[in-house]
Amino acid sequence: MNGALLVAISALILLAAYIVYGKYLEIAWGIDTKRETPAHELNDGVDYVPAKKTVLFGHQFSSIAGAGPINGPIIGAMFGWVPVILWVLLGGIFIGALQDFASMYASVRSKGKSIGYIFEQYIGKSGKTLFLTFIWLFCILVIAAFADVVAATFNGFTETAGEFNRPNGSTASTSILFIAAALVFALFNNKLKPSALTTSMCAIILVAACIALGLNFPVFFSKSTWSYLVFGYIFIASILPVWLLLQPRDYLSAYLLIAMILASFIGIAVARPTMNLPAFNGFIVNDLPLFPMLFVVIACGAVSGFHSLVSTGTASKQISNERDMKFVSFGAMLFESLLAVIALVAVGALYTNNAMPQGTPPVVFAQALTGFLDKLGVPSNASFTLITLAISAFALTSLDTVARIGRLAFQELFSSDGEQKSLMSKFLGNKYIATTITLLIGYTLSIGGYMSIWPLFGSSNQLLAALTLITAAVYLKNKGKKGSMLYIPMLFMLVVTLSALVITLYQLVNRLASPAPFSIHNDGIQLIFAVLLTGLAIIVAWQGITKLREPRKSSVF
Repeated sequence: MNGALLVAISALILLAAYIVYGKYLEIAWGIDTKRETPAHELNDGVDYVPAKKTVLFGHQFSSIAGAGPINGPIIGAMFGWVPVILWVLLGGIFIGALQDFASMYASVRSKGKSIGYIFEQYIGKSGKTLFLTFIWLFCILVIAAFADVVAATFNGFTETAGEFNRPNGSTASTSILFIAAALVFALFNNKLKPSALTTSMCAIILVAACIALGLNFPVFFSKSTWSYLVFGYIFIASILPVWLLLQPRDYLSAYLLIAMILASFIGIAVARPTMNLPAFNGFIVNDLPLFPMLFVVIACGAVSGFHSLVSTGTASKQISNERDMKFVSFGAMLFESLLAVIALVAVGALYTNNAMPQGTPPVVFAQALTGFLDKLGVPSNASFTLITLAISAFALTSLDTVARIGRLAFQELFSSDGEQKSLMSKFLGNKYIATTITLLIGYTLSIGGYMSIWPLFGSSNQLLAALTLITAAVYLKNKGKKGSMLYIPMLFMLVVTLSALVITLYQLVNRLASPAPFSIHNDGIQLIFAVLLTGLAIIVAWQGITKLREPRKSSVF
């Protein structure tokens, strides 16, 4: 199979899905371009702030992409390229993009409330507490895993010889400059209100300047130092007004990722790589069953519960007009699916002698694209560094977004609309206290390394997608809107993820019973989180499905 043809066909399928299926959902749910959105109605200058759809697309895409659509397909390629491409395209269109759009729609129509609040309003208050607890625990897992990945990426010294690691130093330097540039860009937009063309031109100039300066002036700190700095940064990022840092930083980062995707397109079109990867390697590979593991390993790029947290936690509070929702949510998800296809072509091209390429997924991706761009005469050192930089920049972008979402989820646990709050609830509901507690637990977990967290992160991430689909289905039913398109996806994801969690629990219990040493910090924490998340998910899913089976009350509409 020719890689360029695979990318071209996939791009056409995704574009057709955006135009046809996306329009169908808009009509089915009754998008109203004249309806006032929460960003205008509740504008507080902090979380509720109207944003241009291009800026918000940048925030959404940067936040949901990260390294996920690269890691998943490259790891899942062990099953063969056909299962991966089918899951990415079918899952991305009929589950992932559907979930992102449905959750954002429900949130915008519910005054920008999070998916937890929507659960409370339409399913039950007790279920809302359990759901928010699930979301909060999940955010802690994401914070711990991504913070460790970012700190390792920024590590300025080689692990063995202790020498300066210039690519990592340049990546760290550019990321710091991105933060400074975002603040300048935010003040520029807020004060002068430039046109869309001027905004884009300024963004491109700032991105180019950050990259040029970062490549020439690297900074070198150890991984442990970067870990402290990363957690300090995300503490500040999660409490600052979204217009001052979150919106502009994600917007600038989106240009970097889009540039990487366009360069990938051109490189693949010129190099026309062959998919050396077998079409299908069997139903059990490396002792892992294709079902359910393929659907858990490949999350971002197909479907990811984390996306719903972005759609309802931050993006829905910034939607300026309801017509922007399809572009921001549905469109960003399909664009991410295209990135996953490119990652599949990358690993397929490097597959040789019946063996997968060596190295982490980001390294494999960077090596493949470097080879493609070499056909265009682009120096390999420069292209490899820039591609690695793009991947790490988006891991950091996802990190500061999930830190804010985790803080909001914790605050919601102690909020009580229309009720007198106790002193303890007021204390724990304070944004500074909520942020501190969330990040302290995340830092403690990060000490064990992301590999101890990643397997559980994958399962809980997909389980959150199932719970989100259930919640959105209940919401649509209560509002008299067509929601039957969510039923099969939610049941499929529920079966897949609970099966994967059972396998994880079985493996952890076996490790506990085996003569091999059982790591309390790694295996023990995983076991505790797995039990908690599984129990919470089963209860929440049961409440949601029970509510979905009840006849709709006419007074609710």
